[in-house]
Formats: sequence, C-alpha cells, structure tokens
Amino acid sequence: MSDASRIEKGKAAMQKLFGRAPDDAALSSDFMQVTVGNLFGDIWSRPGLELAERSMITIAALTVLGRENELKTHLMGAKNIGIPREKVEEMMLHLAHYGGWPTGVAGLRKVAEVYAPPKTNG
Repeated sequence: MSDASRIEKGKAAMQKLFGRAPDDAALSSDFMQVTVGNLFGDIWSRPGLELAERSMITIAALTVLGRENELKTHLMGAKNIGIPREKVEEMMLHLAHYGGWPTGVAGLRKVAEVYAPPKTNG
C-alpha cells in the first residue's frame, strides 16, 4: 500500500474517532505522517477490532502508563464515538485493581474533566 493511501486511511480513522483529521500543515512533519499512516492507517484501520474496542484498549493502556495528556485526547475521542461515561468509569475501576488505585483515580479525574457537562454563562 502506498504511503498516500495509508495516510488517507489514517485520516479517515482519525475523522471518525476525533471528529477531525489533521490538516496538510500538520502532515508536513515526518512524525505526523508516520503517526497518521502507520498508527491510524495501518493499526487503527485493521479488521478484527471495532473502533470503539480499539479506543477502550488505548484508554486502558494510557491510563496504566500514566499518560494523562494523551488519555484526555483519547477520552474525547471515546466520547465523540458514543462510548458512555459509565462504561469508561467502569474501566477505571477495573484498571485500579491491576494498575494501582492512584492510577484509577487519576483516570477518573480525566473522565470527569472530559465528560463534564458544558459550562454555561449565567
């Protein structure tokens, strides 16, 4: 498969997950081309797991690794594709028993941040 078609598949997967794909300016860096083409074009686009399943696996890995910035991004993606807050909270409870209680609590803080109702003025 050509690099261009891998990048297009990756952009399509990112559009579904995050509601947007990287623009041409973002794709000018080699790092982003590899990320979009390899990670999202080759891995996230493979058959065998649904997008929501890949999203939940990624959330679990990022939670246990303590990667809170990336976790927030992927929680926003999970919310965008309709994974309910209750399911993600249940994941955090489960992960707390395998990755440590502070890990689960940190994950729950990010869940609360991402799934919080929008603030209104007034």
